[in-house]
Amino acid sequence: MTTSKARSNGTGNEDSLQRLLLQALPHPAILVGRDYRVVEANNAAEIFFRTSLAIMRRQGLRSFVPFGSPVFSTVDQVMSDLSPMTAYGVDLATPRLADDMTVDVYVSPIVDAVGSDGDPLVAIMLHPQARTQKLDRQLTSQSSARSVSGLAAMLAHEIKNPLFGIRGAAQLLESSVDDADRALTQLITDEADRIVRLVDRMEVFSDERPVERGPVNIHTVLEHVKRLAETSFGSHIKFVERYDPSLPAIYANRDQMVQVFLNLAKNACEAIGTRSDGKVVLSTGFKPGIRLSVPGSAKRLTLPLEVAVEDNGPGIPQDLMAELFDPFITTKSNGTGLGLALVAKIIRDHGGVVECESHGTGAAFRVMLPVYQEEVDHAQASRSANLTPNTQA
Repeated sequence: MTTSKARSNGTGNEDSLQRLLLQALPHPAILVGRDYRVVEANNAAEIFFRTSLAIMRRQGLRSFVPFGSPVFSTVDQVMSDLSPMTAYGVDLATPRLADDMTVDVYVSPIVDAVGSDGDPLVAIMLHPQARTQKLDRQLTSQSSARSVSGLAAMLAHEIKNPLFGIRGAAQLLESSVDDADRALTQLITDEADRIVRLVDRMEVFSDERPVERGPVNIHTVLEHVKRLAETSFGSHIKFVERYDPSLPAIYANRDQMVQVFLNLAKNACEAIGTRSDGKVVLSTGFKPGIRLSVPGSAKRLTLPLEVAVEDNGPGIPQDLMAELFDPFITTKSNGTGLGLALVAKIIRDHGGVVECESHGTGAAFRVMLPVYQEEVDHAQASRSANLTPNTQA
């Protein structure tokens, strides 16, 4: 299939080499001519746009990239100046691509080649940045959680003690005032109790003790969460389980995992509200390829296990997505904004990552966790034994 020819005294072998190089690229890559005509595309581009090269050639780039996208102006500029350009953070979401498709677009002229009709060609490479952005958000949320840790320790000392005094004074006044003023003293008592509960929740962030972990079957955790939800806040919701039964145990603290997924399930049910077709999907799967560097270790941690909680609610506003795991960020009228921040802290303490995807048909929270390894558990037991005081004479 001949789609381009060399300007110099090249041969067909050069075209074949270009196609081989295009296919070797790990990210979507497309060759386009004038009027955004698609000349060539690699397999990654076909997967990305969910269509075949033949259809891309027939319909052109306009059928797959949103109208008015910076991709078009960047291609025009490159064709005019014959110099490469880059557009960062371009949103390519369309009805065909319903997911979050934010990419960096690299456009470069193919100086030594023209199309079969003599038009200049440019190469477009799309570099999806959704994964790296989510990891960056997670790291930012971890930093915010550490800031709350210091704030919580200060609040516990500087606020709770005066609050107890205010509450005690209000209770003393309650016995010596008339009915009209008694309502005010009760209001003072209730509000003091509410602030104490808020400070108690924040104190969790200041707990930096090592987490006791071991092998945990994530499916027993999710089953427990499902039973709790179905008998309380999620009694009107349909829960769907999509588990991979072959998954190994995770390396975690069971109680904290229950807390994490109960929090996510509760958020999902509250997002759905009272609608009759509400559905929450609990799923697990093996997702190889996620490797992170963690503090205090020269090794890169592998996070192959993914646990997801998805709902069919209205989704999360896009303007909140970047700060979703930060403290005091909430979409609820009476929320404190600490629930997801606590989820992020617990998952961070387990060496994992939590991320969120939102679209018009709901939201999905995905937690990636490490697999339990017996030698890791033995190492932790040894460290605990070394810290145990010797009581023998």
